[in-house]
Amino acid sequence: MLKHLNEVNDVKIYSVFDEEFKTYGNIITGYDVVDMIAYMEEHTIIPDNGNVYIASVPEMENLPISATLGECVYGNMPIQIGYCNGRNSTYNGFEYHKGSELNIAVTDFMLVLGHTWEISPENTYRIEDARVFYVPKGTVIEMFQTTLHLSPLKTCDEGFKDIVVLPKGTNTPLCNKPIDSTGENRLLLQRNKWVISHPDREPLMKQGAFPGLIGENKELRY
Repeated sequence: MLKHLNEVNDVKIYSVFDEEFKTYGNIITGYDVVDMIAYMEEHTIIPDNGNVYIASVPEMENLPISATLGECVYGNMPIQIGYCNGRNSTYNGFEYHKGSELNIAVTDFMLVLGHTWEISPENTYRIEDARVFYVPKGTVIEMFQTTLHLSPLKTCDEGFKDIVVLPKGTNTPLCNKPIDSTGENRLLLQRNKWVISHPDREPLMKQGAFPGLIGENKELRY
């Protein structure tokens, strides 16, 4: 699959198992996530268009492995377990959180990643600075809080399914917006969710995301 993705795209596609991934995150091993993946395969669907994101799914959070992830990966911090399913194939923008995010690949997909330190003082980010990574089905990855990311990108016509684990409350509506709307505060879109959007990404722009992604909103092929 990785060889094929590189043949049909004009940007380099790396694997999350490559050395290049190490500044973005870690491969997480030693946790049995079979029941989570089975739940996703049986009880969730891929929409006909666009993506669907659910921040918290009690059925997955009540599985025994969820408590283990909270205790061991997040150091006894409260977590939420949800999912993102969809058919996205373009970069669209980036987000980041204060705290790591786990992604559990129910299907193969790609991720476009950057570093927070590459954001300019004006809150802009150049698409050319991002790297694309292939995540094989069944892989569990941790993305550091300094890693810019957004929705996965599909590697087949059917789309993708991704389990998303985050500190509890992330990606939910803000209780209060900062009074000072300059600097990083300008990017705060939801709780623990800072976003830079491509100006052409209408759903994000309608939510009030900052249009700071510079360059072509590239589409990745498969």
